Parts: sequence; C-alpha cells; structure tokens
Amino acid sequence: MITYTSGEDAVKIIQSGNRVFLHGGAATPHCLIQHLVNRFSELRGVELVSISLQGDAIFTHPRYKNSFYTNSLFVSSNIREAVNNGQGDYVPIFLSEIPLLFRRNILPLDVALVQVSPPDKHGYCSLGPSVDIANTAIKCAKYVIAQVNPRMPRTQGDGIIHVTEFNAMVYQEQELPEIGGDKLPGAVAARIGEYCATLVEDGATIQTGIGQIPDATLASLTNHKELGVHTEMFSDGIINLVEKGIITNQHKKRNRGKIVTAFILGTRRLYDFVDDNPMVEFRDIDYVNDTAVIRMNPKVTAINSAVEVDLTGQVCSDSIGTYQFSGVGGQMDFIRGAALSEGGKPIIALPSVTSNGISRITPFLKQGAGVVTTRAHVHYVVTEYGIANLFGKNLRQRAEALIKIAHPDHRDALELAVFNRFNKQ
Repeated sequence: MITYTSGEDAVKIIQSGNRVFLHGGAATPHCLIQHLVNRFSELRGVELVSISLQGDAIFTHPRYKNSFYTNSLFVSSNIREAVNNGQGDYVPIFLSEIPLLFRRNILPLDVALVQVSPPDKHGYCSLGPSVDIANTAIKCAKYVIAQVNPRMPRTQGDGIIHVTEFNAMVYQEQELPEIGGDKLPGAVAARIGEYCATLVEDGATIQTGIGQIPDATLASLTNHKELGVHTEMFSDGIINLVEKGIITNQHKKRNRGKIVTAFILGTRRLYDFVDDNPMVEFRDIDYVNDTAVIRMNPKVTAINSAVEVDLTGQVCSDSIGTYQFSGVGGQMDFIRGAALSEGGKPIIALPSVTSNGISRITPFLKQGAGVVTTRAHVHYVVTEYGIANLFGKNLRQRAEALIKIAHPDHRDALELAVFNRFNKQ
C-alpha cells in the first residue's frame, strides 16, 4: 500500500545546515522546492546541490540568502546571479565524476528531492527525463523525498526506482518545463551546423547538446545514413532523424540499437517520444560520460560549444573572465572520448563574434577565464566561416588556421597579435 503525504509535511525533515540534493533538468521538483522555501524563516544555512535546474529558482531571491546557499555542480541561467553575487558557489568538475562526490562522502547528502513517474503495478517509478546524477543521489542520501507526477514520462534504463527507496512520497501533477520547439536556428547557427554536418560520416555515433548550433547540425544531417547516438543529453532535433530512419544505432559497438543518454530537455513532443520507448536508454552519467565507454563506439563525433578560443586552441566554455556562466559539464568527457574513438572527431563549435560584435577567437583568454578543454585536446574548431583542424599543428599554424575562421572584421587585429607574439627580438 502506497502512502502519500503532503509536501508541507514531507520537507519538515530538512533541518538547518543540511545538504539537500535537487533533481535537475525537466525533472526539477518545483512542488517540493516551494514547500522547502516556505520554511525559510525557520531554516539557516541549508546547502542546495544540483546540476542544471529548470524554471524559477525561487530560493535564490535575496530575502532567502540566510536560509539557502546554492553549491552548484553546473551553473544554469536561473542560479547564475546567485553564484556570482556570493549567495552561492560553483564546484568545477567533470560531469562523469559528480557521482563520486556523493559516493565518497566528499559531498554527503542529508536529503534528496526528486521527481518521478507514478509507480507501476510492481511498485517501480521512473526518474523520467533526468537520470544523470539523480540515481546516485537517491542511493547515497540519508533521506529521499519523491514528488510523484503523472506528467513525467516513464523511461527505460537505470532510472527505475522502487517505492521502497523513498522515505516520503508527495503526489503532485504539474507540467514539465519545455524549451525549444519549432523556432528555426538563426543564419549564423545554421551555417555552423552545415559545417559541422560535413564532418559527420555515415555510420558515426554523434553527441550533441541543446541550443541553436546542435539543432542546426541535426537539421543538416537529413542526407546521412545509419547514425548512432550516445550523448549526455538531447532535445527535439533527434526525433525527426529517428522518424526518417537516419538514426538507427546499428553500427554502435556499445548499446547497439539504442539511443543512450543521461537526460533530455525539450518540448512535450520529446517527453512523449521517450515515454516507454525501448529505443531510448537513460543511463547514469558515470556510464554515459565514461571516456572508456564513449571511445568504444565508431566514429564518435562530439559537438560542443565555447565562450571563446584563444589562438593556441585553449577553450573557455564555462566563464566570461571571472564571471561564472555555466560549468565544465561533459565537454571534456566527450572531446577526449571522441578523439580516442576509431575515426572519431571532437568538435568545438561557436559563432565568430558575440552579440556585441566582440571576437570569440582571441589572442588571449580573458583574465580569470577557465580553460575547460586544453589546446592539446582540441582537434576541430568550427565557426560560420569554416573549419579549422588544429590537431598536429604547431602554435603558429594553429593561429593561422583560427584566423581564417575568425570574423573578417577582426582578422587584421588577430594577425598583428600573432606577429607580436612570434616575432620577439
């Protein structure tokens, strides 16, 4: 017999000074978070740990600064200001290694707040669109509270959890957050996507994320054949390629026939697509992002983004100078995994300039910027002006290749920087 409790009663277990895990992505448990925030006047110093949350992060409001502190493992837009203004902080870490923080008690969890699908006749729920680090959090937390939501898709893989794993269950139906949809990529993103698509071979295993460039790349793959997918996350763009028979996963050596992912984020169409779909397998992040697993598949083509790239190939993807913008995430996991894959291609794709016209290809990274991908790991860099292959090139050759794909308005300045760097007396 399953017993549900109220959200208000469920979160009473949380005490001042506790460390609380928040399920992320489309599975962000807003009902439980709201009930927790309602207790702000009686709580002090509750540490909230998460990766990419969706929706309104109400606990970041300045009035709650004494009650809740955000210690983020990836900085999503809704907690960015809190992390940068001192109401939170950020832990630089590869996505694949986050579960180790919980297992080794480096970040021991007192309570985990998660969202799941309703239990089936055997008492099993699903973590739905976000398995990633949540599965490990459930296993490691001292106390687990589950928001049970009938709008959650029931997904296959590692995220099947029996009700006995939960200390309290709260039934609350609510729509999942949606992003993307029918909005077409802009002209710059479309051009970058076309270049990226030329690097994807038939039979390749692809990794893309979310956003205009990944969407544009997927839209440019309609003439490809027999692709596979092994990716930490995906969005709606995958669906059309599956329906057209382009994604078959038949050449994969690991999880043949399956789309493997750790989480998804998109529209209701995407959530319905993965619901009870045996073609899509949701696995723990330390499996999906394990370089040893990634490299086993053929022609792994990993497409990742960046904030800026310097003329030697150093990639900053998580900060704008000292301003923490996002996180390390899984970029290095897949860049290295693709490089080690037979016929693999690691790709960094970015617009040549910012929205303010500032060059993203720069002589030096901004002071305080974090290097997510080192210059030794970088192979391909793509902008709307073309493809630069840096692998095996020396520093001068790298600079020359990158200048060719920089925005024309900035090439003269970049060439002068190269001259001054390499022609010192």
